[in-house]
Amino acid sequence: MNLALWLERAGKAFPSNPAVALGEAVVHDYATLAARASKLAGGLADLGLKPGDRVAICSKNRPAYVEAMYGIWWGGFAAVPANAKLHGAELGYILEHSGARVCLVGPELAAAVDAHAPEVLEHLIVFGGDDYDKLFVRPSVLAEAAPDDLAWLFYTSGTTGRPKGAMLTHRNLYAMALAYHSDIDPVDPGDAIVHAAPMSHGSGIYMVPHVLAAACNVVPESGGFEPEEIFRLADVWPGTSLFAAPTMVKRMTECPADPPRQGFRAISYGGGPMYVEDARAALQRFGPCLVQIYGQGESPMTITVCNRQTVADKNHPRWAERLASVGIANSAVAVRVADADDRTLPPGETGEILVAGDAVMKGYWNNPEASAETLKGGWLHTGDLGAMDENGFLTLKDRAKDVIISGGSNIYPREVEEVLLEHPDLREVSVIGRPHPEWGEIIVAYVVGDAPEAELDELCLNRIARFKRPKAYVRLEALPKNNYGKVLKTELRQLDK
Repeated sequence: MNLALWLERAGKAFPSNPAVALGEAVVHDYATLAARASKLAGGLADLGLKPGDRVAICSKNRPAYVEAMYGIWWGGFAAVPANAKLHGAELGYILEHSGARVCLVGPELAAAVDAHAPEVLEHLIVFGGDDYDKLFVRPSVLAEAAPDDLAWLFYTSGTTGRPKGAMLTHRNLYAMALAYHSDIDPVDPGDAIVHAAPMSHGSGIYMVPHVLAAACNVVPESGGFEPEEIFRLADVWPGTSLFAAPTMVKRMTECPADPPRQGFRAISYGGGPMYVEDARAALQRFGPCLVQIYGQGESPMTITVCNRQTVADKNHPRWAERLASVGIANSAVAVRVADADDRTLPPGETGEILVAGDAVMKGYWNNPEASAETLKGGWLHTGDLGAMDENGFLTLKDRAKDVIISGGSNIYPREVEEVLLEHPDLREVSVIGRPHPEWGEIIVAYVVGDAPEAELDELCLNRIARFKRPKAYVRLEALPKNNYGKVLKTELRQLDK
């Protein structure tokens, strides 16, 4: 059940297929990548690691990320990829909490990690350095791994409190990869994925279905996300896909450069719902290649999916409504909406989204209390609120903590945000509740753009109930976001005090 079995298979069946590229240049074919993963596993074992030991990766996107992940799995170890945008102290916490004995680090982060390295860390090895090269000495036999053995220790973004480590097993990532091919984007040998989003997160998780298909993992030379560069790479690599946050898709849509001549095979987006007006504009720019996914670190990329046919089907009588949803249950899981007592609610009613299936995490690392609470009754309690229609399409409302209660009525910020974003001069918006002595809370809209308040009020009065109209507007140059592009409503609440 070891995930690296798929790399071993690709190395034999498709040895000359490009496996890893930096920009336009092939770095490794599949025969070479498999050989390097085997040797890296041997080198890590020579450091004294035993199956199940954790190996951290603290690095921006780079070609070595792919061999590092598969070398870790090849040896039966567990990977702990950490967001390269974190502070050294935050990376140090992840290293200490995970108990990682080895950290593979990018040169750009070596000093920061070293300054906060915990005592448990025995080896800090810089990608491209002599110590890293010395790991590639002897090939090793692919280690056995049980389905529920830890493969990826995924640390949550930690917008409130310390991040928790979601234990993703080989079974979880197998289920995710197979569902990717069936639900999201059938990949052929020779296709490519451009890793423009962090490889410590969703884009890196999508390495797995692409290695399964013997497709190429392309790292932009910039190491990150530049729309013009992505367009150029999509013309170089046929069958290009990428995973992107909605804010990234919006930037590509608004980029003045010509889009790729051959288009994209798929642009899958997640990390937050895309507003309907943004999705319409992206479809107009790039054609029927958009796929929306909804997932969490606890069920990676695998809660619901709105496939490209549904997103692009403008003739469907409920197209706009479905475009505003996050689609139907991913084939790797079961999804339901429940009340406070975990009873399934009928279609149309709002409650917490619960998930069960082979893609759902094993639990939180060294946190049995949080594991028991989150996985109560065998269902992942997402903390997200949503409503499911009679056809199984799920519409997100908000995080439970983000619901605004004004005058005894529940108001879901996203509903208000969707209406406000219909104004052509509004680029971004985020709605929060402000404490009020009479109403409990009033609605405040933080906006980016030049739309006059009177016109925004008129939009709301024409589209939603009067009590949902913002009572105040606050203009910002940009909304505060975390490293994954999610708007930080916690920071907006601090600004609003």
